[in-house]
Order: sequence, then structure tokens, then C-alpha cells
Amino acid sequence: MLPTARNPRAGHSKLPRLPGKSVQIENTKPEKDDVSQTKRSPSSPQGAPKKRSAFGDITNAHKNPVPHLKKKDGVKVTSKKAQRNNAPQGVSKNNEINLKKSIKKPSIEETTGKEDTVAKEAKGEPIEKPIPVEEQKAEEPVPEIDDIDKDNDDPCVSSLYAMDIFNYMKQREEKFVMPNYLLKQHDISKDMRAILIDWMVEVQENFELNHETLYLAVKLVDHYLAVAISMREKLQLIGSTAILISSKFEERCPPCVDDFLYICDDAYKREEIISMEMEILRRLDFDINIPISYRFLRRFAKCAHANMETLTLARFICELTLQEYDYIQESASKLAASCLLLALCMKNLGSWTPTLSHYSGYKAADLIPLVKRLNCLLTYQKDEKLKAVRNKYTHKVFFEVAKMPPLDILSLEDALKS
Repeated sequence: MLPTARNPRAGHSKLPRLPGKSVQIENTKPEKDDVSQTKRSPSSPQGAPKKRSAFGDITNAHKNPVPHLKKKDGVKVTSKKAQRNNAPQGVSKNNEINLKKSIKKPSIEETTGKEDTVAKEAKGEPIEKPIPVEEQKAEEPVPEIDDIDKDNDDPCVSSLYAMDIFNYMKQREEKFVMPNYLLKQHDISKDMRAILIDWMVEVQENFELNHETLYLAVKLVDHYLAVAISMREKLQLIGSTAILISSKFEERCPPCVDDFLYICDDAYKREEIISMEMEILRRLDFDINIPISYRFLRRFAKCAHANMETLTLARFICELTLQEYDYIQESASKLAASCLLLALCMKNLGSWTPTLSHYSGYKAADLIPLVKRLNCLLTYQKDEKLKAVRNKYTHKVFFEVAKMPPLDILSLEDALKS
């Protein structure tokens, strides 16, 4: 129902609503009392369609506007409630204005550009089309990266998972960062450690073990000495037990305990080796899958398409670092990449390629300081007694790479710049 008007006379002035037809306002001048007091219902009558004010007033009320009334004529001004009832018409006009504003007008540059295009078409001149952003990016030179794991049917290589495996091993390097543990080892020195590693290289040769076994055994020795204080009398026992553990991890047919008793010249008993094995595993929380530089080196040499001689030269440089205590804090992947880069420079086989940067994660500039240190290690031999590695790589099986002369400083810098 409609709200009751203030003036009771106004209620009788409304026109009756006919069914099915809309009410039309007569074109006659209303009386003073009727104009000020009548109200329109904001809602539509029952059964009629709702008013769509978003697109303007669909009634014909705007055709016969009510004349403006003044106070001096004796007519009351419409109250605030009546103004609120007439609000839909004002809202519809505001919506029309907002709709016109929302339509985007063409800018001056767009209009002038269209006029220039039309003028060029009229004259028959060629029209320059803007190059899309995607085509502009495509024109930039992109370095070619070889997919080294593509079309490899060898199941032992695990080409489908190789990238994930090496990314995982590179992440694990952060867990196995080596501290300067000799500061708390009062009975062990750098020279003693170097002598032990030199003996371990001979054991690896005599037992014909994999190189991965040797590298992992050296890592086990360092990580054990980083968490446990030891005496020099136990140093050989630690080294032989580390080879035993790494042989069980890497070899198909690892040597038995009696073989290590024999190689140590019966300096230790069987129970001592087994007890040391348990001690090392406990101290390292049985987590012995430590990233080693030898595995990264084989991976990076495959990226560089290096031949066996170049790879062997890089292995020789990398194996020399096992005896040097100053290199234990270098990450395995960075050390492998630097050894390969130095070998490429010595063989004059080019520089660090985009493929190597992609798979190794290192740029050539990141490796230059370490490459110079490795070249000094090749040039100057600190201890003449430690000959196991050099004698090993003077054999023809290893292409006699130990006899190859190292680069001088100027030649190395020129090779790195190129």
C-alpha cells in the first residue's frame, strides 16, 4: 500500500490505475495543494515490470515537468521526504552522465596517428606497422644451450633425472661446508693430513677402486675430524676405515676388513677397525652421501664435449687438491668447474660456454680467482715426498698429463680474457 499523504484531500486527487495500462499524467495545471502533497510510490504496481533506472526513466513523466513553485505564491515547498521519493529520476540522469564519461575518448595521439595513416593510404605511401613486443624479444640473440641429456638410452646415466640429481647434490653442498677444524686438533697438522691422503691414493691404486671411492673417503676423514678430537696414532686407522665405508657405498665388490688389516701392516686389530667404523657413522649421523667434485667434473666435461685427455687433465688437477688443506672449504661443484676451465685453457680449447654456465651455475668471472690458485698449485710443488698423485698421472693410461707444462701467469690471463 502507498503511504498516507499529509493532506487528506490529496488522497482523492490520484487517478485510478487501469489494469494493463500505465498511468499518464494529464496536461493540466494541478492545484496548489495537490502538487505539494502528492507522493509517487518508488515501487511498481503489482504485476507490472520493474523500473530500470540505469538506462533512464522509461515513464513519460519527464515530458510534462511540474512548474517551479515559489514561496510567495502561497504554495508550500516540497518536503525532504517528497524529494527522496522523486530521487529515482535524478539517479537515472546521473547514471546516464556517468555512462557517457565511462566511454573512453580517443587521445590526441591516436587521432593524429589515424589521420596520418589515412593520409599515407591516400598518397599510396607505405605504412609502418608497430612491431609487437614478443617479436622484439625474439630478435634479441639468445645463447644456444645444448641439451646434454637428450637421446641418451643408457639406463645407468639416468638422463631423465640427471638435472634433478645434480641440482639436489648442489643444494646439499650447503649442508657439508667444512670449517677450519685443525684449529682444535692439537696433535694433527696439515702435513700429517697430506701424508695420510697420499697413502690413501696408493691404496686406491692397489685395490683398483673407483675414483669416487677415494674422493668420498677423503671427505669422510675431514668431516669426522671436524667433529671429533683425534690423536696422530689413530690417523691411519681413520683413513683406512673411511676407505672401507666409502667402498661399501660406491663399489660393487668392496674389499673386506682383512684386506685393510693387511694394507695397514697389521698395525690395528679387526675389532679396532669395526669400532672406528661405527664411531665415524655415528658422528656423521649415517649421512655419508656427501657431494664430491669428481662427479661434478664428469658432468661438466660432458657439457663441454671434452675428450678423454682433457678430462684426465682436469682430474689430475682436482686430485692434487685432495692433499691440500687450503681447498677443503671450497664447494665441490665450484672446484670441479675451475679444474675443467684450467684444463680447457691449458689445452687451448676455448673458454666457458653458455652451456657450461647453465649446467654448472657458475660464470667464468666466478671461477677466475680459483683457477689462478690451481695454476700455482700445478707450477709449484710444495712437498717432494708427496708423489703419489703425480706418479699416478705420469702413466700412459692417464695420457701422461702430469708431464704437461703449466701455463705462465700472462698466458693464463690472456686465455681467461679470450
